[in-house]
Amino acid sequence: MLSLSILVIWHELGHFIPAKLFKTKVEKFYLFFNPWFSLFKFKRGETEYGIGWLPLGGYVKIAGMIDESLDKDQLQRPPQPWEFRAKPAWQRLIIMVGGVLMNVILAFMIYVAILWVWGETYLPPQNLTYGLSTGPLAQQIGLRDGDRIMAVDGKPIDNVSAIPYDIIVNQAHSIQLDRNGVQISLPIPPGFIEQMVRSKGKGFVSIRMPVIVDTVLPSARFLEGKLMKGDRIISVNGRPTPFDQDFQEAVKGLKNTTVVLGVLRQPHDTSYVKARINDQGLIGFGKRPPDEIFHFETKHYSFWTSIPAGIHKGLSSIGSYLQQLKLIFFSKEVKTSDSLGGFITIGNLFPAFWDWQAFWSMTAFLSIILAVMNILPIPALDGGHVLFLLYEIVTRRKPSEKFLEYAQIAGMIILFALLLYANGLDIWRHLTGR
Repeated sequence: MLSLSILVIWHELGHFIPAKLFKTKVEKFYLFFNPWFSLFKFKRGETEYGIGWLPLGGYVKIAGMIDESLDKDQLQRPPQPWEFRAKPAWQRLIIMVGGVLMNVILAFMIYVAILWVWGETYLPPQNLTYGLSTGPLAQQIGLRDGDRIMAVDGKPIDNVSAIPYDIIVNQAHSIQLDRNGVQISLPIPPGFIEQMVRSKGKGFVSIRMPVIVDTVLPSARFLEGKLMKGDRIISVNGRPTPFDQDFQEAVKGLKNTTVVLGVLRQPHDTSYVKARINDQGLIGFGKRPPDEIFHFETKHYSFWTSIPAGIHKGLSSIGSYLQQLKLIFFSKEVKTSDSLGGFITIGNLFPAFWDWQAFWSMTAFLSIILAVMNILPIPALDGGHVLFLLYEIVTRRKPSEKFLEYAQIAGMIILFALLLYANGLDIWRHLTGR
């Protein structure tokens, strides 16, 4: 909600500020929609400011403009100097593209700030001490535990976490990997990317890492001995568990049972701990995170170097999102029903725990999405208004207000249908567990 509020207010300021600069009357400025009533409102000057109860966006109501309010009364009177329809086409064009430009600027500003404060942290494949753990999807095309994926379609990989994304977005045909020092190229068969999209990358690859105890929770129950910080769990009931994937398989189905854990304790002593697995399948310890086991690379930026780097990251994000849209419409392996999502999908993009870096990174990307979606030439979106204004500038003929009214209604029907479809998909996935 915080991210959505920031994006909506910033977007609407993009319309509000140029409207005021061109002395156009702005009747309302709202965060969220307010059919029938508002949660909060006040009036300052000629503008009513408020917060609506329906968190599907926001709006500014500009006098003399056919928008989602469908206010026809004012359009039946002769145009007034302070109305949108009375302004030159170039001023109306600036007012309409202002929201999109502000979202792009916001994304650039956030990316600049992220790089300046946190830099870029990533794990290159050559720093994977134990290689990758492979899931059923990866094993279908011949990947094995311990492999290191070094390139996709011959393009070197810089960041391990970007591997599934690179394969899907670039519609890759092959991956190049290092297997015990041997270089191997594996082809990606037709239909495989469709499976990756449907599974959202789950069951493909993950970082292969040992299970090292970082913290022991008060809820842990030990019958003999106990786990200690720094312990490496190497077996469960005599079954070897050198890596996390092995450990997860070993404890699967052992809820509410007692297990014997083989523990490698520094300097190199093997101990055994008898522990109780609770009804959630947990023993009660936190694992050492990957960044404390592997050598992550971090690229730091000064304030001045973060500016071009942040702008470049923003432009790359725009290109990336356009590529994703292209896949939805033109790829045979990417289905709309597997790719679209509503508010539940957006909410799940944010981490379950509060992390400012993750929050701002996601807000920047959502700002890019909002900009790209709004500039699409669909009536009722900014892009639809821009399309009609460009037609007017080129032909010197203004579309009739009746045509604009019908176009606005048609666009709103399309948008509400998409909104219902996307959120319906979310509900369906939640009910079916997909």
